[in-house]
Amino acid sequence: MKLKIFWRVIASAILAGVLFTGCGVDENTSENQSKSKSDSTVGMISHMNVNEQKINELLKTYENKANLKFSREIIYYDNLSSMQMGLESKSIDEMSLYESTAEYLAGKNDKFVLLPPDKRISNADSFCCAIRSDDKELLDSINGTIESMKKDGTLEKFTKEYITDLKKGTEPPAVEIAKFDGADTIKVGITGDLPPLDLVLADGKPAGFNTAVLSEIGKRLNKNVELVQIESGARAAALASKKIDIIFWATLPADDFLPPDADKPEGVELTVPYFKDDVTHIALER
Repeated sequence: MKLKIFWRVIASAILAGVLFTGCGVDENTSENQSKSKSDSTVGMISHMNVNEQKINELLKTYENKANLKFSREIIYYDNLSSMQMGLESKSIDEMSLYESTAEYLAGKNDKFVLLPPDKRISNADSFCCAIRSDDKELLDSINGTIESMKKDGTLEKFTKEYITDLKKGTEPPAVEIAKFDGADTIKVGITGDLPPLDLVLADGKPAGFNTAVLSEIGKRLNKNVELVQIESGARAAALASKKIDIIFWATLPADDFLPPDADKPEGVELTVPYFKDDVTHIALER
């Protein structure tokens, strides 16, 4: 199991007050806070699109401006399975996940519980597609299709079917990928590592919200969609090497401390977002 342990948190956690002791701390308490030691460990999936040096630079700027020091240790995992093992073995105290994924896992494992709002990260990431910068035609066509799916209610329908109305403990339905004779093919990378958004069922069939969205985009563009399963950590490399044309992506919220392109690799453009999800924490039932 490959994992990276950083003493600092990733950029998305910068915005979350729960990752440092107290919120809205004044100068009188900041000194004591900076001396506090890590009292818990939080597991997170590595953001392969932001390197450690860049994270440290952003966090240094944040600490200087906010006069705060972080008090939790973040342990980074390359995939969801290894992070779950870390929680069950008590190598970490909590897992930081998207709310849809947290609810899915808690529905599958009665040992997992979602922490209450005052104990978890409060920011939300937006989901989009990452496409090579030189593939502008594909970028423009997908942007237009996503906007039309927003207007006609298709995205709202998919959200209900694959996420909000999904019965606890069940899998989302498999996604049928339409085929068009003689049409161009778009290769889409999937990891199966973010259920019920990005998911591969036990029988190998693709499922989940993201897959349904891309399948619908293929239909509307009259293009074949070929799903290519890749490791989570290899997604950016697979896109750059043209093994795939599209990969699912999540963008970090930007503010005065975090540039809007902090998590965008060079040579990549991002589509307009089609879904937003809050970040929450899972712990073991006590």
